[in-house]
Amino acid sequence: MERTRAWLGTPAGRGFVMMMVTTAAVGFAMSAQQNVVANYFGEVLGMAGPQFGYITAIREIPGFLLIFATMLFYRVPLPKLTAGALLLLAVGYGLFGVSWSFWSVAPWVILSSMGYHTWLQYQYALGMSLTTENKAGSILGRISAMHNAGGLVAMLVVMAGFYFGWLGFVSTFALCGLMALIGAVAIVAFPNMHNGVLEAKPRQRERLVLRRDYRYFYWLNLLDGGRQQIFFSFGLWVLVSHYQLSVPVISAILITVLALNVLTGAWVGRLFDRYGERPMLMVANVGYLVALAGYGLIDNVVVAVACYVVYMFIFPLSWIGASTYLRKVAVVSEIAPSLAMGLTLQHVAAVAVPLATGYILNFVGYQVPFLVACAFSVLTFFVTQRLDPQGQKSPLRVQEDAVRAAAGAD
Repeated sequence: MERTRAWLGTPAGRGFVMMMVTTAAVGFAMSAQQNVVANYFGEVLGMAGPQFGYITAIREIPGFLLIFATMLFYRVPLPKLTAGALLLLAVGYGLFGVSWSFWSVAPWVILSSMGYHTWLQYQYALGMSLTTENKAGSILGRISAMHNAGGLVAMLVVMAGFYFGWLGFVSTFALCGLMALIGAVAIVAFPNMHNGVLEAKPRQRERLVLRRDYRYFYWLNLLDGGRQQIFFSFGLWVLVSHYQLSVPVISAILITVLALNVLTGAWVGRLFDRYGERPMLMVANVGYLVALAGYGLIDNVVVAVACYVVYMFIFPLSWIGASTYLRKVAVVSEIAPSLAMGLTLQHVAAVAVPLATGYILNFVGYQVPFLVACAFSVLTFFVTQRLDPQGQKSPLRVQEDAVRAAAGAD
């Protein structure tokens, strides 16, 4: 206990507390919004299946453009850039409730997406700066667990609020905006860290990074983008539209997922540190394949709910694994812009795939997009087999390690 108190008094410990507060607040905001948005789109805005695909594609456009924002703001310290992103997220979420149609909600979808996608890349870059490479998985696992803890509280609040009539769609979106704002305030003073050591000033980041040495990281993101956006576009929509599940029932399902992730997040992170990215990501993609095939081949509400829980339980593994792999092969100055490049490539698929699958829903059953997602999982499984962090370090990273080793020897 004394050792923990002493560590919390260090710059790394204070940064960890800031990260946990921000992560919990953003987890609350994102989960509450996710909980009600499918019902809001269907019940209030009157959107149908194809429009769910189209709005997802619109939402993912900022992710596709993220690399250009990274180039523009590369001199801004990561904590301040992250706080600014969460401010956009707060405004976007807060204004969802003033919409009345597909096109009136689109600007707030784009604005909140800009904030969300910027936060998505930088939360892991900031988290990994708090510790050494061999403990990065543990830190990211704790971040994931705290995100889900905030989300779990959000689900309980939304479920009770809608059941007893304390909350409606507009008030829920306003609450989401407030929580994102709290996250922005909490992270703005995050310390400048590297390998858990405080540095006098932020390290200069590269404007743009696209290296062949990081090709497997890029492939993981590109294929994951196609798979996950199909599921995010239509997973909840199937439960709401096809199986007619209400907001409280959706809340109960999401609470189950979040509770599992809260209880196991730190443990899963340690598994990455212990076993490495290749076996963990291979297991994850087998799980994706089973869950997506269940959605696509079995028309049963119990099976669909079980598949949703399985998919969402293992979903964080993909980004944790890709991020820790990058940390092991890339130089420090290229981690943040490389995460941005990975997200941009992810959204090459994330923009195109929901548009295509949303369009084909006009002619086929909802099962077809999930079978397409199965193909992405199979391809990702084979890419994962090629991962070898120790043997795939970039020449610059090898040089950086040699310099660090020489300095330690002195």
